[in-house]
Amino acid sequence: QVQVVESGGGLVQPGGSLRLSCVVAGDIFRLSAMGWYRQAPGNQRELVASITSAGSTFTVDSVKGRFTISNNNAKNTVYLRMNNLKPEDTAIYFCKIVNDGITYWGKGTLVTVSL
Repeated sequence: QVQVVESGGGLVQPGGSLRLSCVVAGDIFRLSAMGWYRQAPGNQRELVASITSAGSTFTVDSVKGRFTISNNNAKNTVYLRMNNLKPEDTAIYFCKIVNDGITYWGKGTLVTVSL
């Protein structure tokens, strides 16, 4: 059994910052990749950023320079630091992990960027 739990979402004004956290617990054998996705109303879920267990990262162009993904392997936690947030960043943010070849998703945390 593996649990994936996101936290850190909320309401923030344009230009503000948030840090999302994703904690993985349970029967963790080999975490090979962790990533953040988001889904805005009416849109498909899309990749935002990902990180491997070796620390290699990928960030999509739309958030590059504003969002940073990082992890703490000892705590089985992945973070998403989001700066200079824009209204178009409003979405539910989901954490996805791959453990021993199996994909798990969290339930998401809502980020709303608005005045």
